[in-house]
Amino acid sequence: MQESSTQPVTDTPDDSSLLAVQTDEQLMVAFVRGKTDAFNQLFERYKLPMFGFFRRRLYDPSQAEELTQETFLAVLRGTARYQPTALFRTWLYAIGFRILRTHRRKAAFRAVFLGSAPAHRDPAAPGNLDNDLLIRDTVRKLDRIDREVLMLREFEQLTYTEIAALLRVPVNTVRSRLFRARSELRNLLMSPAPTLLTHETEQLTRSEGRA
Repeated sequence: MQESSTQPVTDTPDDSSLLAVQTDEQLMVAFVRGKTDAFNQLFERYKLPMFGFFRRRLYDPSQAEELTQETFLAVLRGTARYQPTALFRTWLYAIGFRILRTHRRKAAFRAVFLGSAPAHRDPAAPGNLDNDLLIRDTVRKLDRIDREVLMLREFEQLTYTEIAALLRVPVNTVRSRLFRARSELRNLLMSPAPTLLTHETEQLTRSEGRA
């Protein structure tokens, strides 16, 4: 009687494991080609960073959640326009910026013509001594472009090149704006209550060497 031969069983990675190790750009290309799980992977990677992006710029967390969802819907609608040569993260934040600007224009319209309060205040409550909120309230006092450069660098952790692409300015302008924003922030934070802000001030003002 001849014994039947069996093939050794080998573990093969499933699709989710393969997707997890792919770059953002590879995932986006896979999604363009019809692999829906690739978009799910991108959503998992960026849903919290994008929520944080909007939350730091809007007072109402429900609005931040709504705009986060709108951003990913815009990604779905704009899939055909994605160019593989572009970083997905830069493209995603550019979409987020456009959605934020549209939201703010609508809020300004409601405030002027409908008499409702504008809904684009920064999420910081004056008088709250929590260090994180106090820093964000101080950041709000910076020049608009300086503030965006600082937030994109320190909170979103974008590179100088990515920030330059998003704001459509030269990289050297990003560097000079960031230096000025950090210096101004240091002055603002150290003047009113230095005992409360030592650790956070160092975090936001001592990273000039990171690229």
